Amino acid sequence: MYTRNLLSVLPFITSSHALKLIISSYGPQPYGSPGTISTLVHTNGTSSLEVTQKNQDCGSQSSWLEVSPDKTKVLCVDEFNPTGSITMLSLDSEGKLTKLSNASTLGGPVSSAFFGKDDSSIALAHIANASVPARQDTAHVHQAPPRPLWPIRPSSRILGADLVRIYGVGLANKSLTEQPPLKAKAGYGPRHAVFWQPDGKPWDTKLFLLHELSNKIVSYNVTYPECGGLEFAEVGEFSMFGDKEPPAGAGAAEILTSPDNKFIIASNRLAPMFTVPNADPKNETKIQSDSIITFKPLESGQLEFVEIVASGGMKPRHFNLNTKGDKIAVANGLSENVVVYQRDVETGKIGSDPIASGFGLGDVTNVRFLDE
Repeated sequence: MYTRNLLSVLPFITSSHALKLIISSYGPQPYGSPGTISTLVHTNGTSSLEVTQKNQDCGSQSSWLEVSPDKTKVLCVDEFNPTGSITMLSLDSEGKLTKLSNASTLGGPVSSAFFGKDDSSIALAHIANASVPARQDTAHVHQAPPRPLWPIRPSSRILGADLVRIYGVGLANKSLTEQPPLKAKAGYGPRHAVFWQPDGKPWDTKLFLLHELSNKIVSYNVTYPECGGLEFAEVGEFSMFGDKEPPAGAGAAEILTSPDNKFIIASNRLAPMFTVPNADPKNETKIQSDSIITFKPLESGQLEFVEIVASGGMKPRHFNLNTKGDKIAVANGLSENVVVYQRDVETGKIGSDPIASGFGLGDVTNVRFLDE
């Protein structure tokens, strides 16, 4: 695939770019070829995201990125099986990445989350048995989101087991103590989750749990028993396709809360509902597109449907919002593109026309805003 390279002209564009992204991509099949961490720049007056920096120190199946708050370090995860790895990279003002350290992990780490004082610890979720064809026949851990406002209790998703496992974390030694899990409905396949609290009510916690197999979000009221752990009371469930039933073969992927805490946004994979212009401006052939759905969370724990729109390509495994929440970047792995849309922070609605896009980027797995 063609990807434009601007390494030679970088000094002339760094002062005029409108936004900068960092992405991870799998290496080309057969697996074993290096994956790539790339910096993408959108220059004022253009609609293109151009590759300005590349790094291949993260292994062949670079699946997840975490960027430090000061944007000087990037942690990348390689989900290779049977042995995965995590790599810390430095990030300079031009987006150049330099390897600082690396450590081997259990097989198949697919996501990560910092937690603890000053984000000094990291939780990894491992999908070590991902090679099993029947995905519901074995457990697949897929996320470790830190729990807000509670002495750090990350939870992790188990696809085949239909469980969300809860762990208490010792603040001194970071030891894990398993708590009673949340049991999802049989065959639903919980994947990712977000906690949410209505503004001004930090005691009122909800969990919105995204399910990959049923393609539904199930909401829960969360309480804290004196004996420890978490207790969940189901509020309702909501289709990832609005008032329509999920089509066969669909696989829900990611769920996020908007920066202003007003909206819940999630992505659908492998169930195209739209056709969109090709990210390659020289190719006039339109392509199929999966979807991004937006809900408004209510204090009751219900979700109010807002809209469902095109993701800009197929298989949006991941997406990210900038700090203001007025832009959303979508990583469409099967289409090998990244598309950025404007977003109305008041209505939560996403614009229909991309403000920038990049193509020929490989099977993109993760995207983060650097400059916004």
